[in-house]
Amino acid sequence: MSQPDAPLNEQAAERLKKLEQIKALGLDPWGQRFDGHQPIATIRTLEGKHFDDAGTPGPSVRAAGRVVRQRTGGKLHFLELWDATGRVQLMVRLNKVSELDWKVLNLLDLGDLIGVDGDFGITKTGEPTIQVTKLTFLAKSLEPHPKDTYGLGDIEYRLRHRYLDLIYTPDTLRRAQQRVQVLRTLRHTLDAAGYLEVETPILQSVASGAAAKPFATHHNALDIPLVLRIALELPLKRLLVGGLEKVYEIGRVFRNEGISPKHNPEFTMMELYCAYGDLFTMMDLTEQVVVACSRAVNDDADTIPWGEKQVTFTAPFQRAKYGDLFQRYVGCDMADRAAVQAKVKEHRLSFTTNGVAKEHDVLVNDLFGELVEPNLTGPVFVYDYPAELCPLTKRKAGEPHLAERFELYVHGMELANAYTELNDPITQEATFRKQLAGQAEEDSMAKLDEDFVRALRHGMPPAGGLGIGIDRMVMLLTNTPTIRDVILFPLLRPGA
Repeated sequence: MSQPDAPLNEQAAERLKKLEQIKALGLDPWGQRFDGHQPIATIRTLEGKHFDDAGTPGPSVRAAGRVVRQRTGGKLHFLELWDATGRVQLMVRLNKVSELDWKVLNLLDLGDLIGVDGDFGITKTGEPTIQVTKLTFLAKSLEPHPKDTYGLGDIEYRLRHRYLDLIYTPDTLRRAQQRVQVLRTLRHTLDAAGYLEVETPILQSVASGAAAKPFATHHNALDIPLVLRIALELPLKRLLVGGLEKVYEIGRVFRNEGISPKHNPEFTMMELYCAYGDLFTMMDLTEQVVVACSRAVNDDADTIPWGEKQVTFTAPFQRAKYGDLFQRYVGCDMADRAAVQAKVKEHRLSFTTNGVAKEHDVLVNDLFGELVEPNLTGPVFVYDYPAELCPLTKRKAGEPHLAERFELYVHGMELANAYTELNDPITQEATFRKQLAGQAEEDSMAKLDEDFVRALRHGMPPAGGLGIGIDRMVMLLTNTPTIRDVILFPLLRPGA
């Protein structure tokens, strides 16, 4: 980050002096209501006259925002005003404003918030400009702002001071706005398809719906342990049992695990369930959702950049079976136990987890992640997964070793996950117990959600289910390589 020349404590002291001087002028340094101002982007679309032209001045405008540049010179000052829609130059002449306004102008610092009234026009150099006729002080910035007004260079500083990052790094603000567009489009698409948005509990007594370590907490009044949810799945399926045939939720999910460019312990998921649907119902809906969201943030373009590569989102997406991809890139049949073990050894992957031998299908999936996923340019639906990896998924008719599941991959990154949902309570309880066997009793993940099984026993319709990681989708659609740049406040180690 570019800092002003004087030491920070000296600058802060100087700003405090100006604060007192503003008070001495009889003004409130923290401002009052300021109605009727227009977004700067709207002002810039107006037709303004050149200020050196004779005749009627340009349209009258009112703007409010933050001072992000100053250029002073005698009887003429130039400022740059910023709001979340854009920037505009201000031109302030001594003979165009009141004596009080001129005094306030000379007490301004970078970062101060002001309102202005004036005439919009174009300078000789072609710069859209507001010629100020009235200045209203709205809030004093007591902390120095950077001189570099087009991007903060220190990434760590940006993440810890996101409020400055939004002001001075245009890409950060753009991504925040595009994320809102993605969510708005997602909701609009699902609402139009007849899905009902619902809310389910974040605090739960049993961590369920995924194999992940939860964050544990305690409810004092009831004196019971609780966890933050690790998935949205099981409460939503209970709603299918209750007769809500199409439901979705967009919500925060929490997993007490590591941090990486693609993982944050607190992230946003969208999960939905459709009674009487299946895996392929979800494929069609996923194409519809992803294409709509991509077009919403990329000016209706179907081909968008991803790093130095490109992605084309045109339905139908490619579809490929897990086993066929495994054969192609690993070089053996995934059902061949001896060959799979030889490949695990060849590629120096681990045969155990915490000292416990891995199941065959887990070894298969390790090889898939190592050798297949990097080759999935996509968008490609990978389907027919090994059944042992999918305890909540219906088995494929006639091939019970396979699960009716897909994952959508784009350039090696998983974007969506979907099932034909398992609605057989007897099989579901058995797969739960097998999955949990051998886990420590004190581990929250080792507790069976008996109420969910009970709900299934009351009858859940056959259904399709879909989960999309919102953060990853925003990463992909905005060409952003790290998850922390699409989350406004990613988890960081404590620091300054």
